[in-house]
Amino acid sequence: MQYDLLVHNIGQLILPKVTSTPLKGEDMKHLMVKENAAFAVKDGKIAWIGTNEEANTIQTNESLDAKQKVVSPGLVDPHTHLVFGGSRERELALKQAGVPYLEILANGGGILSTVKATKQASEEELLEKASFHLERMISYGVTTMEAKSGYGLDEETELKQLRVVNKLRNKYPVSIVATFLGPHAIPPEYKGKESEFLEEMIDLLDTVKAENLAQYADIFCETGVFTTQQSEHFLQKAKGKGFGLKIHADEIDSLGGTELAVELGATSADHLVAASDEGIKRLSESNTIAVLLPGTTFYLGKDSYARARKMIDEGVAVALATDFNPGSCVTENLQLIMSLAALKLKMTAEEIWNAVTVNASFAIGKGEQAGTLDIGKQADFVVWDVPNYMYIPYHFGVNHAKTVYCNGNKVWERCEYV
Repeated sequence: MQYDLLVHNIGQLILPKVTSTPLKGEDMKHLMVKENAAFAVKDGKIAWIGTNEEANTIQTNESLDAKQKVVSPGLVDPHTHLVFGGSRERELALKQAGVPYLEILANGGGILSTVKATKQASEEELLEKASFHLERMISYGVTTMEAKSGYGLDEETELKQLRVVNKLRNKYPVSIVATFLGPHAIPPEYKGKESEFLEEMIDLLDTVKAENLAQYADIFCETGVFTTQQSEHFLQKAKGKGFGLKIHADEIDSLGGTELAVELGATSADHLVAASDEGIKRLSESNTIAVLLPGTTFYLGKDSYARARKMIDEGVAVALATDFNPGSCVTENLQLIMSLAALKLKMTAEEIWNAVTVNASFAIGKGEQAGTLDIGKQADFVVWDVPNYMYIPYHFGVNHAKTVYCNGNKVWERCEYV
């Protein structure tokens, strides 16, 4: 057979376990690493995997010498707020001065400033801004990701955000999964009328589904936002309309959002900094994935991080994500999140790689296509300029990606110093 691309002379080829369900417990702690490896691509898919010696017999149109570097599946970022207007850098000085978030919010800042900027921006302006951030994510090795709405809080702007996500999907070769997060916050005009606003977001689900704008529905279940009862009502309605379920749960207070996610069969429960022991136990008995966002805890200056160690040891499927957004985690760098997972969540290198590949792919319904390298799967992969797979969590804050491929085609390459 004549292959399209041969990648050879690989020092370490990271091969997360190929499975029909997310990795849990002991499976998360093991990572297959093939040394002196090679693989071939045909029609955008992995067609052969073997040793570097066996690669000498392969016929190919193009070859890539990995020069004994590490090669992995493309990273998967399963929780981002990619499309939004404006930015909030001026709030950083206020936070440093100790101004409470509620005071910033009352003066038109916080999420309300992002909502205002997103409403004022045209689709083309949002597309241009989101493209900038997406290209940066790709440069860090992300080839599959999720993108939420949630900065509209009204029909017109929520749909505008989701349409921009759809345009990004058509513009770039990466895989993008869209999530409708209409109930992300409560608009000021609906204070005291939260149920009325929630019903409007429920009504909007029909349009989102009819236009095929999102695969998942999400809600912010937290003190001062939506209760577990309101969240259950919204998610049950979304489930009935054919949406996959996600939930921002137990980020600040332990309200039972984790337990609710399991009860409803949600694909993922995200944040979980305050998840209860009972919530963790129920997660371990389910296939609902805990998507942890240590970058948010770090950026907000909090001391308590999600209890990843307890979750993994008790058999919970854990994934990692950036939570890229303009207010509480302003980074596109999933590699930085990998380092925070090591330093703050006490996850091992093997667990971290599984959390940003195979488990992250299952967290957005892409387990069959992304997150692993196997015969017949998408040839999404990254060549890393590192000596071994443990190096990336260790050396933090920089970009270790050398070359990024989607469907067997080069989409990003680091410029060399001249």
